[in-house]
Amino acid sequence: MKKRVIHLFIAAGFLLLAGACSNEPTAKESMDQYVDKWNEQKFEEMYEQLSAEAQKSISKDDFIKRNQSIYEQIGVSDLKVSTVDNDEDEKNKEKNDSVTIPYKVSMKTLAGPVSFQGKAKLVKEKKDGDTSWKVNWNPSFIFSQLKKGETIRITAKEPTRGIIYDRNGKALATNATVPEIGVVPGQLGDDKDGVIKKLANMLDMEKEDIEKQLSASWVTDDSFVPLKKVKPGSTELLKKATSLPGVLKQDTQSRYYPYGEKAAHLTGYIRPITEEELKQNKEGYSEHSLLGIVGLEHIYEKELRGEIGWTISIPESGATVASKDAKDGKDIHTTIDIKKQEELYSQLKDDSGAAVALEPQTGETLALVSAPSYDPNGFLFGWKKGEWEKLNKDASAPFTSKFNKTYAPGSTIKPITASIGLKNDAIKADEPKKIEGKEWQKDSSWGGYKVTRVSDRLSDVNLENALITSDNIYFAQTALDTGKDQFVEGLKSFGFEEKLDYEFPTKSSSISNEGIDSDILLADSGYGQGQMLMSPIHLAASYTPFLNDGNLIKPHLIKKDGEEKEIWHKNVLPTGGAEAITKGLKGVVEDPRGSAYKPVVKGLTIAGKTGTAELKTKKDEKGKENGWFTAYDYKNKNLLITMMIEDVSDRGGSSYVVNKVKKVFK
Repeated sequence: MKKRVIHLFIAAGFLLLAGACSNEPTAKESMDQYVDKWNEQKFEEMYEQLSAEAQKSISKDDFIKRNQSIYEQIGVSDLKVSTVDNDEDEKNKEKNDSVTIPYKVSMKTLAGPVSFQGKAKLVKEKKDGDTSWKVNWNPSFIFSQLKKGETIRITAKEPTRGIIYDRNGKALATNATVPEIGVVPGQLGDDKDGVIKKLANMLDMEKEDIEKQLSASWVTDDSFVPLKKVKPGSTELLKKATSLPGVLKQDTQSRYYPYGEKAAHLTGYIRPITEEELKQNKEGYSEHSLLGIVGLEHIYEKELRGEIGWTISIPESGATVASKDAKDGKDIHTTIDIKKQEELYSQLKDDSGAAVALEPQTGETLALVSAPSYDPNGFLFGWKKGEWEKLNKDASAPFTSKFNKTYAPGSTIKPITASIGLKNDAIKADEPKKIEGKEWQKDSSWGGYKVTRVSDRLSDVNLENALITSDNIYFAQTALDTGKDQFVEGLKSFGFEEKLDYEFPTKSSSISNEGIDSDILLADSGYGQGQMLMSPIHLAASYTPFLNDGNLIKPHLIKKDGEEKEIWHKNVLPTGGAEAITKGLKGVVEDPRGSAYKPVVKGLTIAGKTGTAELKTKKDEKGKENGWFTAYDYKNKNLLITMMIEDVSDRGGSSYVVNKVKKVFK
């Protein structure tokens, strides 16, 4: 555990308690006045009540600063100081030039509660003809064990951070013993400048930064000056660096992300706490603490972090004033399958997009992938030259996760529209709709607006063929026949406009900007070209009813004890509805007319739906297209994948995505 040591020097003769008087109060009354100010930590006013002797020993500024520093550094709260009555006759006391009054102190500190009793000696002083009582202070007023000339030491004990595991016990974020490269200045030899230059190049550091560290006040010729931690397994770098004169390595502890960019948005990362963050989280952190910033490291910061330990002690005597043991953080066990995570990342790594994999019958999350990505180890081991700048300038936002953001789903919404239509008897799976031509509008009230489909080869279109050919007109009519209110309620039964109770905060999916206020918007929403937005996590979950007898399964990311699955919404499909939709989605992949037919991969038993969503910045211009493919294994029922890739218009549209998803199902 790391330790922080703060020395707070308490000067001999420092007076915290004193008494001043007006109208000649008694010694007890003077003490009570001072105690009241002490409880409120009004140090400036307290100084005015110090004895002449005390004020000679310490200035007003030092008095205030020392008191504030001590109380602040040890985190004093709930300070309670009070006098204690005794049996000595007050009148007899007042006859003397000094009086002893017992007192007791209690407080809460970073190291736990502290309480003690002491005796205050009050002395009678005359000034300008008036007599008043002052209190002679000694260091025991701060803590009973503290004596003249001794100091207070505050030591922070950092807890061991919990480990983040995948479903099979593979560490996604762990604590590792890592090598740290450093320099012993006195061993650099005659070509000191040349060695530093070579080392800087090896470590991707600036020569000036190394020189600055070597010039620190604490550094001697024999000091080991640590420069940079390096990732485990950096054998070649260690060999080259330590071959230089005066360059050595030592082992140290560090957070480490074994899978780097493959799981970066899932795990997130930790980094040293900033001064501002420390002010906000003072009681749970020290200036050497590390803080979870994004991802699971941030979401489960409290659990992973544990509790910091503190000790308040007097080094000269070895006395301990208060101590609280550090409490190590808890491990987090996820449902992630790192193999599936790696497979999906390998398909996405050169694109901008997201992928989610679920175990569809339990809702367990097998993978959460976002691309482009970054190596979270960079925040701990440093970045290669230019890497940080490149990542920050990348318009695809590599530091931002995409699987929990919302996007237009395109045609992947059509199975949900079909589900709502079946539930509300707006359609029957085997009853065809009469659709003529490639264009259609409800009536002349639509003006020049028409819904367009890809092919007009079919005029009698049933649900199966509508899904296979992705017939926009069929699903526009289904939404209209369902009716606005029933359609909206149906979408809500699939989790739209509902906060998803998911361990990784995810933006809620929305139906429209300001309600479905026209038949045109209702029709467009039916085939995924309205104002609808969905997250990849939600879209993946919305296909689980097709494998669970019409029940929508709630996805989860953290392992549960005993519970295999939790139903989010029951019976979002009528009896037989799941089979009817799966039949059509099988055709999307297995029928030559289907948008996911190519590439043909033998042995795959998957059903799914493609989608493209055009993003326009201006009404009449062609916008970028996002490509989607959501698919599930209808035979084994053990894997469901949603993948979205941005800007696929010049790369084959959704077919570009299909190829990548099929490779993961192999």
